[in-house]
Amino acid sequence: MKAVVQRVKNAGVTVDGKEISRIGKGYMILLGVMDDDTAEDIDILAKKIASLRVFEDENGKMNLDIKSIDGEILAISQFTLCADVKKGNRPSFIRSKEPEKANEFYEEFCRKLLENGVKCVKKGVFGADMKVDLINDGPVTIVYDTEIWVKRC
Repeated sequence: MKAVVQRVKNAGVTVDGKEISRIGKGYMILLGVMDDDTAEDIDILAKKIASLRVFEDENGKMNLDIKSIDGEILAISQFTLCADVKKGNRPSFIRSKEPEKANEFYEEFCRKLLENGVKCVKKGVFGADMKVDLINDGPVTIVYDTEIWVKRC
């Protein structure tokens, strides 16, 4: 799984001109599900993100996680994170998980964030043409790829 985590002051998602979700201080996460991802990837990624310490403490140091600041998460499914751009100029998405299974992984990832103590996880609309707005705080942007933790056969 791949995730782009942006620390935000606020973020929202709109579909067909209608606002679907909005959060205040927290993370806006773009999530890509790869064809070889398993439940282990979901568990690892949710735990890592819920424990990510990039919010400032009383000394101005990035030392607090999202739970410590009662932050919120806006999770957006984004299959284009699975793009293979090695050859040519048109990305290949052959390594992305098929849509029905990818949606199941996305939903489970959101549930696992809550299980790991995040107070509020809001979502976009899987497969929809979404417009995402955000105010990136910092900017702080962290990129995760579970491939570094999960051994593939």
